[in-house]
Amino acid sequence: MTPTRTRALAALALTLTGSVGLAACGGGAPDPAGPGASTAYANGKTFTLNLASDPGALDPQGSATSALFGLTQYAYDNLVAVAKDGSIQPQLASSWTVDGTTVTLQLKDGVTCADGSAFTAQTVVDNITYVVNPDNKSPFLGVFIPAGTTATASGSTVTLKLAAPAPFVLTALANLPMVCDAGMKDRSTLKAGTNGTGPYVLTEAVPSTRYTYELRKGYTWGPGGATTAEAGMPAKVVVKIVANETTSANELLAGTINAVQITGPDADRLAGAGLESVGMQALIGEQWYNQGDGHATADPAVRMALTQALDLKQLQVALTSGKGAPPTQLAALEPLGCSGDSVTGHVPSFDVAAAGAALDAAGWTKGPDGIRAKDGKKLSLTFIYPNSLGTGGGAAAELAVAAWKAVGVEVTAKQQTQTEASGAVFGTGAWDIVWLPLNVSTPDQVMPFVSGTTAPKGTNFASIDNAGYLAAATKAMKANGAEGCKDWFAAEQALFKAADVVPFANNVVPTFVKSAKLSIIGSIVPTSIRMLG
Repeated sequence: MTPTRTRALAALALTLTGSVGLAACGGGAPDPAGPGASTAYANGKTFTLNLASDPGALDPQGSATSALFGLTQYAYDNLVAVAKDGSIQPQLASSWTVDGTTVTLQLKDGVTCADGSAFTAQTVVDNITYVVNPDNKSPFLGVFIPAGTTATASGSTVTLKLAAPAPFVLTALANLPMVCDAGMKDRSTLKAGTNGTGPYVLTEAVPSTRYTYELRKGYTWGPGGATTAEAGMPAKVVVKIVANETTSANELLAGTINAVQITGPDADRLAGAGLESVGMQALIGEQWYNQGDGHATADPAVRMALTQALDLKQLQVALTSGKGAPPTQLAALEPLGCSGDSVTGHVPSFDVAAAGAALDAAGWTKGPDGIRAKDGKKLSLTFIYPNSLGTGGGAAAELAVAAWKAVGVEVTAKQQTQTEASGAVFGTGAWDIVWLPLNVSTPDQVMPFVSGTTAPKGTNFASIDNAGYLAAATKAMKANGAEGCKDWFAAEQALFKAADVVPFANNVVPTFVKSAKLSIIGSIVPTSIRMLG
């Protein structure tokens, strides 16, 4: 895995902030307080946010880890934005039309980059062309911009020609950050710097420690018309990397930081102290198996047995400290492209006896030590999970390892940082089981991760090949937006029934805030932050 190809799923990008997840639905108009609340706002202050994981290289089109996706929003803009109600709002584009496989966008006048250069229609074309080129290995190809898309510019108008229908194309474009010309010409400058049109510009980068952003003056083209002239917008944003949730909770209580997302039991302590929070519904428990050559989990019987051996309800309770709920679909980030339940009744049920029988039938027999073997090779697997799942993640992982041992499977659990987990699933392939929450808002964004080219050349990191999924998803892609939801749910059910993907926990993940107000749509909306006096 090359340094420029650090990749991970859905957005937190989160789309848990700080978790391994593909973040989606950036943008949105600010609504941090209410009418008249600006009288309590204070200018010139610094907003400090703690993240659990370092984003790695900062190229906004080079990684889909939620840590990077959240930081990207400060320095970069998208062509359009998504509001909380799901409506599409202007951002870099003032207007747009979608006619079949043709998307036309009219850019706003006067948009400038942080280096003072103009942002033009040709810049958009260059961005689209870069992401669409598979040689550049952007994780956004097929997720936020359909494969085979071509772009042309005429004056301030950009025309996209899609190779096939894309039912949620505008929602996808709301997650594709635009890089300015200088950054496009020299991508190396984006590893530890920024070059965008966003409301902030990076002024300091100390990897694994902190990132500092300063407010831009004259910014008027934010989501829904947001500007940086609003009262209370922080003059600086400092993002600190602090892996320990208890430490972050203590800092928030002490007032040395303004915001942190908490996934574990420290949330109760902060809520009990009267701190306000902004919640975000997310899929945080999701199990995948490496189906690549040489892995025991390439055997459908092994995947089924590993799934049936688990009490998924018990894992949900442990992972979410009792606050979560069963998942209902793979695209869980609001606003949702599809609403309904594709999960219930389709994930293999908890059945220890059936798990053991499946392994017996597949030729995996128990040895004197209780561990199964086949052809002289033990059924010994590597299981990784991100540290961003907090203490609940560790507790749930212990339960899972014990359950697998009970059916004769030796599993070694490894807690990893977001960057390490990304490198394993998209690069080295040194894993058999992974808990990696993919968080997106529309079901088509899942497709590149569960079909097509496998890692390290593609985003299908688990090497899934499910004919039932492909048949239903292909049909759904031809429908107009939500009209295809029935087929999208049928596609997801094919994954669940085959134990290709095992979702087991949803949760409303809180971001606790002190001395500030903000909005979250997939990640913190930078133009919504207001410092309180």
